[in-house]
Amino acid sequence: MKISADLTAFEGRLGHKFAKPELLVRAVTHSSMTSVHRDDNQRLEFLGDRVLGLVIAEALLSADRNAPEGTLAPRYNALVRREACADVARQIDLGAVLKLGRSEMKSGGRRKEALLADAMEAVIAAVYQDAGFDAARATILRLWGARVTNVADDARDPKTALQEWAQARGEPPPSYIEKARTGPDHQPVFTIEVQLAGGESETARAGSKRQAEQTAARALLDRLTG
Repeated sequence: MKISADLTAFEGRLGHKFAKPELLVRAVTHSSMTSVHRDDNQRLEFLGDRVLGLVIAEALLSADRNAPEGTLAPRYNALVRREACADVARQIDLGAVLKLGRSEMKSGGRRKEALLADAMEAVIAAVYQDAGFDAARATILRLWGARVTNVADDARDPKTALQEWAQARGEPPPSYIEKARTGPDHQPVFTIEVQLAGGESETARAGSKRQAEQTAARALLDRLTG
């Protein structure tokens, strides 16, 4: 099977040349593109999530042989969660080669965090099925790179960390309020304010509600603990 020039270029950015290029085609095909589920990337995404988890867990154990489980768990979560996968997808411009249906194209699907993260996991599974676990491991470690060794000791996501900070002081969980939504439908910008019962608050803007909430939570936590 011959693949397009853009997918060939993507293989270079990924660092893996497919012996079975149909796997790569499937990995970059979103469900909006086909009504036949076996032809989209959902099953590959399911597998890739597990392959990524095993590689990252193994890498963290090797990177710090003395770290207890309580330290390893938040590091692991930081490296495999949606934001991390989407960041790696952007690093290799995965969005540029996604095959999307018309509705997803019009709504800015190539930039959507969830869609990029899912496709990244599907690509990992495609490498695994194409060349085995060693190839998948090498690809993941190359793409995740210094993230593995530099991940913070306390790598909980900011919303969880802020909630735990509040609960430790007998306060209710923080509240998140959408203050504004601007920009076109395909590229919205959300302004979110996080508030604590004691009146402390911070505001942040981002292209998704989740990211704006995380950024606001991090800013408030940094101010409270800095």
